[in-house]
Amino acid sequence: MPRACKTCHRIIEEGNQCPICKTHNFSKNYSGEVYIINPEKSEIAKKLNIKEPGLYALRVR
Repeated sequence: MPRACKTCHRIIEEGNQCPICKTHNFSKNYSGEVYIINPEKSEIAKKLNIKEPGLYALRVR
């Protein structure tokens, strides 16, 4: 079951550590998904402070 990191909002399927911010704080309760391909050119990535490509949650509870 996918989980979203509470710190950087990265969505992961497996593992216990976030590959982006290295925390162990996840939630299964999130809403909205956005896939960032090119964070340097993405306005959404800039608003969400995303620096790495990948799948992210828009809101994490």
